[in-house]
Amino acid sequence: MTKIFAHRGASKYTPENTMPAFELAYAMHADGIETDIQLTKDQIPVIIHDEHVKRTTNGTGYIKDFTYQQLLQLDAGSWFSNKFSGTSILSLDTFLQWAKDKSLSLNIELKNNKIDYLHIEAIAYEMIDYYQLLNRTILSSFNPSSIKRMKHFSNKVHVAFLTSSRNKKLVTAAKELGATDLHINYRLLNRSLAAQCRQINMPLRVYTVNKMYRISKCLHNKCSGLFTDVPDQALAFREQQINKGVLE
Repeated sequence: MTKIFAHRGASKYTPENTMPAFELAYAMHADGIETDIQLTKDQIPVIIHDEHVKRTTNGTGYIKDFTYQQLLQLDAGSWFSNKFSGTSILSLDTFLQWAKDKSLSLNIELKNNKIDYLHIEAIAYEMIDYYQLLNRTILSSFNPSSIKRMKHFSNKVHVAFLTSSRNKKLVTAAKELGATDLHINYRLLNRSLAAQCRQINMPLRVYTVNKMYRISKCLHNKCSGLFTDVPDQALAFREQQINKGVLE
């Protein structure tokens, strides 16, 4: 069955990539959570999508130029709504502690396609291993070099190549990089690609899918997962399709 991942948490309803977003996604019974990490000046992996803090906090500057303690002083909730005033940026460590005892799959995207953070792959891997979460975690990246660097531990954790580029040999290209999984922009999804992935047992997941007809397309192509800002709506639609006997 296609797993429903809450994209940056339940990000339609709460400030993305924050504890309120993750807690709401869990309360909605999402199958998994997708989130993003960058590295601070003191090499702490923190959960935020952009390389710069301006869009989702009351600060300005690049993540790489802040220490973790400095980032904690920023407000990561008020931009979304005053209701979330005072919400902090999370560390990956805090997020994994929270997720450890919950029945959630995790997708941790390494945001290293614009700034290729040194050792981010090993730092994330070791932390996930410490919390004994390797068996339900996917590490993903748009950066082909990063995927290659993760090849040596892809037998212990799923490694997904992220792409929005059209390529007739996409599955082969992902496999050659060392990826175990493929994550694609919803515009790339078609029956042929889904069949190719199934043929070699490569999990295929689709981002970012918020409209019902796109969610339906993912379900009917038997994708391994989809990423959505509205996990409650996607879950309700999947349940409806199962009840109708359209999905197994």
